[in-house]
Amino acid sequence: MSVKLISVIVSLFVFFVVIDLVRRERLTFKYAAGWLCGALIALGLAVFDNFVASLSAALGFTLPSNFIFFSALCGFVFLSILLTVFLCQQNKRNDLMAQKLGFLEAEIRELKKTAGDKP
Repeated sequence: MSVKLISVIVSLFVFFVVIDLVRRERLTFKYAAGWLCGALIALGLAVFDNFVASLSAALGFTLPSNFIFFSALCGFVFLSILLTVFLCQQNKRNDLMAQKLGFLEAEIRELKKTAGDKP
């Protein structure tokens, strides 16, 4: 089996696994979009491998594999930053919900106290 065929199979496998996870609602499309784009880019680069060699030579990389590793590293850094932003947004939402819940509990306690005082 050639490396090209294995790359195509792995890319398609990742693509369809992510689609299945979205379909079964185990992954939201917001997070799946990055994985789907990555799988499609990997599929395109696997099919058009001469493009990778030409691009890596044009950018000054000695070997196409060095270019692929550098690109993957940049992609992972970008994904890490993106997930950190999503995590910070979720933390802000959790803090806001905890504050609202505290206000509601205080209001319920006050209503119970005023209802208990009246005959």
